Amino acid sequence: MSPHLSPRSAELRRRFAEEARAERPDLAHLCLLLAAEGDGALDEAGMDAVQVELDALAGQLPFRPGGPRSWATALADLLGERLGFHGSAADYQRLESSLLHEVVRRRRGLPILLSVVWMEVARRAGAPVYGVALPGHFVVGFGDPEEQILADPFGAGRVLTGSDAELLVAGATGAPLDPSMLRPVAPLEVVLRILNNIRAWAATRPERSEVALWALELSLLLPSHPARLRYERAQLLVQRGEFVAGAVELEAYAEVVEAVDAGAAERVRGQARAARAMLN
Repeated sequence: MSPHLSPRSAELRRRFAEEARAERPDLAHLCLLLAAEGDGALDEAGMDAVQVELDALAGQLPFRPGGPRSWATALADLLGERLGFHGSAADYQRLESSLLHEVVRRRRGLPILLSVVWMEVARRAGAPVYGVALPGHFVVGFGDPEEQILADPFGAGRVLTGSDAELLVAGATGAPLDPSMLRPVAPLEVVLRILNNIRAWAATRPERSEVALWALELSLLLPSHPARLRYERAQLLVQRGEFVAGAVELEAYAEVVEAVDAGAAERVRGQARAARAMLN
């Protein structure tokens, strides 16, 4: 982790890593710990308040309204119509759109965070709900595959027809919808995607490199993550002027890749030597 990690961040990351390794990771809890890393004003009481709010929203849903379509409609009526949860193009420009407490407060956010709200409220009410990561757009699914109903929280919970989903995928990739794209996404996959979004936001704002760094470091605490993230973190440390820490990370990454690509390992060691040379 970063050489100058505060006690608060160290404790948040300890709890994040512990929750990520739980038998059934709690998606809302992970998203709130992530949000607390991004917003120093979010304390324990603030995190608890969000959980209480999600519970209260679930209590406003009809009691077991019926099949998957009835659940989707009930969520859209409550969250989309009555409470105004939805997204817009401007939400992609705000870090708050990836922080759960802010999404609950503003009722605005990225598709994946609005989907977290939908999933957490629906789950508490007993709905058969899960995330679905369509290429370029995250939605929620209700019911088993043979009776699956998709809803778009970014569009205020609009229930999607088969052709709607096909158009979303075609617009994002130019390719047809494949059934594999409709599988439920596990909570830790959701968290990794949220962190990827935060990194993408920070990548276009070099002055916010500290955001990219904490997003990378939380990603590395997940039990399963791309090995290349270690390389990205090392490069970021060097860019931030933490040359020794960056060089150490580059050398460690070189050890990992040596077994599969000796040439790549040597190039990474060269980058480590260059980083150390910047101290002279």
